[in-house]
Amino acid sequence: MPDHTKQTITHAHTQQTARRRHKTHKTQKHTNTKQRKQKKDNAFDAVYAIEATCHAPDQVGCYREVLRVLKPGACFAGYEWCGTAKYDRADPAHKKVIAEIELGNGLPDTRTCDETRRALELAGFEVVEAEDLAPTADIPWYDPVDPDVRRLSNFRTTRVGRAVTNVLVRGLEAVGVAPKGTLQVSSMLGRAADGLVAGGKLGIYTPMYYFLVRKPLAAKK
Repeated sequence: MPDHTKQTITHAHTQQTARRRHKTHKTQKHTNTKQRKQKKDNAFDAVYAIEATCHAPDQVGCYREVLRVLKPGACFAGYEWCGTAKYDRADPAHKKVIAEIELGNGLPDTRTCDETRRALELAGFEVVEAEDLAPTADIPWYDPVDPDVRRLSNFRTTRVGRAVTNVLVRGLEAVGVAPKGTLQVSSMLGRAADGLVAGGKLGIYTPMYYFLVRKPLAAKK
């Protein structure tokens, strides 16, 4: 994180993020190696991934594994969490919002919609459809976690609901029912939710980047 960038995220959180990403990279590398040994080439008729492959540190490598196990001509469909065209990596306010989303949701560095499409193409897929569906959704995608939306069904995500939850968790942690650190995790998830809401309202983030791609019938030369 550059010294000149003003962030509200603490140094401890920055170190935690670095450790998490290093550990995730090592785990992903081990898992991919294991999967290559277990899954045969050209084995699946179709593959889908819903808000899952966004956690892969190596996006192109992940997509190439999907390509490898798909039969020629078969399709891969998914939803990805992405930065939109409005996301400006040089904007301190945008960087703060995205950092909260990444930390609270266990994500690597955010990829944009365009970068995700390019990663699919680099992996070897033919893009059939690719579109951010958030702008045409009936309700905002962040509505369920928006603390300013007051409904009985989402009371726990309102500011009052979060305060009540924190009091209960603090009490449970104090008497030993909940393990130490539970309140810290709860607070981190609350900040992650705030990041998602801010990202949605600013129009810089979407969990609804939909794509449908196809494995070519013949390998490209």
